[in-house]
Amino acid sequence: MIPAETVRDCLFCRIVADEVPTTLVHEDDEVVAFRDIAPRAPTHILVIPRRHVASVAALDEADLALAGRLVLAAGSIARQEGVSDAGYRIVTNIGRWGGQTVDHLHLHLMGGRPFDWPPG
Repeated sequence: MIPAETVRDCLFCRIVADEVPTTLVHEDDEVVAFRDIAPRAPTHILVIPRRHVASVAALDEADLALAGRLVLAAGSIARQEGVSDAGYRIVTNIGRWGGQTVDHLHLHLMGGRPFDWPPG
């Protein structure tokens, strides 16, 4: 069980609860997506579960459907945003060394420009 204070202090949980204004591009019963406030690409959208999950590392077998919903939502949003045909990137950062700055699972959907490899 996630402590209540963690959820209250979580920026993304506050967005899900409509306590922090944002530009939503998608929402359903399990997933919310909104524009990143510091975009790294012309299209930069964060796709998050409504339920607080710290990161991919916190997922288990019971979360299989949720993980699939996140990825399918990202693909649908990419088509909606017009970046699907040229290509796009989906990234999730895990932990401090992985670059995670908000401890709530989120996928970065980025497109609208070419990307290099390897990243970072």
